Amino acid sequence: MKKIVVLLLGVLFASVAWADSDDSSILKFKTMVGVSGPFLGSVTPQTPIQGVLGAGAAWTISEGRGELNSEGELEVHVRGLVLVKTGANPLPNFRAALSCQSIDATGKPTTIVVSTEDFPATPAGDARIEAKVDVPSPCFAPIVFVTTSSGRWIAVTGH
Repeated sequence: MKKIVVLLLGVLFASVAWADSDDSSILKFKTMVGVSGPFLGSVTPQTPIQGVLGAGAAWTISEGRGELNSEGELEVHVRGLVLVKTGANPLPNFRAALSCQSIDATGKPTTIVVSTEDFPATPAGDARIEAKVDVPSPCFAPIVFVTTSSGRWIAVTGH
């Protein structure tokens, strides 16, 4: 009898925890990679990822993580996002961009990219981006980029 009560209590607590979890996350990520190789904007032909072109020089990143929820709240935290060649970040600002595969009004597949405004970045390549974006509906295969002010990506979700 005692085992049945313990089992029922466990099921009850698990059900309450499940009902209380209001996880509205569309995407959570703990890794990002800097632009390099065939994704560099200086390489011909240029190879965009879901409509976003890479920057002209190689970048590296020590740490990148973030989250996007269904309300469009986007957080991206980067550390050590710097040029490979110099080991420094020459840009005063970074932006974040969300790219989704979606469906247009005629029912055809399309890529939609939405971007934040500029956020301050340090010479060491550290930045915290917190913004609200208009999440396309539907939003398949979401990818988050850190970009230059002109929209060229310098880091992307993945590893």
